[in-house]
Amino acid sequence: MDIEREIRVRAEEIDALLSAYLPPEEGLQRTVLSAMHYSVTAGGKRLRPMLMQETYRMFGGREGVVEPFMAAIEFIHTYSLVHDDLPAMDNDEYRRGKKTTHAVYGEAMGILAGDALLNYAYETAAGAFERWPDHPRVGQALLVLAKKSGVYGMVGGQVVDVESEGCADMTREKLDFIYRLKTGALLEGAMLIGALLAGASEQECRTVREAAGAVGLAFQIQDDILDVTGTPEVLGKPIGSDEKNQKSTYVSFEGIEKAKEDVAALTEHAIAQMNSLTVKNEFLVELLRYLISREK
Repeated sequence: MDIEREIRVRAEEIDALLSAYLPPEEGLQRTVLSAMHYSVTAGGKRLRPMLMQETYRMFGGREGVVEPFMAAIEFIHTYSLVHDDLPAMDNDEYRRGKKTTHAVYGEAMGILAGDALLNYAYETAAGAFERWPDHPRVGQALLVLAKKSGVYGMVGGQVVDVESEGCADMTREKLDFIYRLKTGALLEGAMLIGALLAGASEQECRTVREAAGAVGLAFQIQDDILDVTGTPEVLGKPIGSDEKNQKSTYVSFEGIEKAKEDVAALTEHAIAQMNSLTVKNEFLVELLRYLISREK
């Protein structure tokens, strides 16, 4: 399997889906709508909607009910990046090789664009109630989306991350908490929503959740590694931002070699969990392996 080609094909399909769900750039509020479009179409791996779609397919999902949730989770991920880049947070001017949203539209509009994307994500996902009124798990999927992106998920992890900057009392346990919530929760939510909407059993959902949790942790550790070893040209963003912002990372606790070993171990654990399922999706397994070992 040419995994990079398969990823590109699926990412292009997801890009088209996102464009279809984005609101038109019109009306007196069109500046924020333009900023939303700019933020979402700036590129990216489309990892979360891709994981959701492939998990849905693995469990036999065939309806289009997964599509508004795919769009919604990418809108939420994008809003988090827009806010991460703000001067009050990471203060980055480039992401994916392009100027960040606040660098183009100003800080105030950057804040509003993030707010708009978050709210519009829930508008989009909630639309599934009208289009598929008889689907038994739309409500469960919406609850997972909300929890994994909120104070018990991504936002909660971000809070502890911000409060821990420059703190001498940072621990590995707290760092793991940050990673599992800030990065892992949304990845976990993506795969879990795909499984739920396709009708996976409770045990199957638990297995997917465990695999996704390992993927999320490994993904963030790899991010830490790349922040030290990567280049701005390859990554499309500045390197060394963790050190600049006085952030403790997995690499600063364990060193590069141990971090690489742990990424490999977490990857194999995630793959073993996926292989334990009776249903299979070869592309999904290869996608997990590829994304965790990525170089950008």
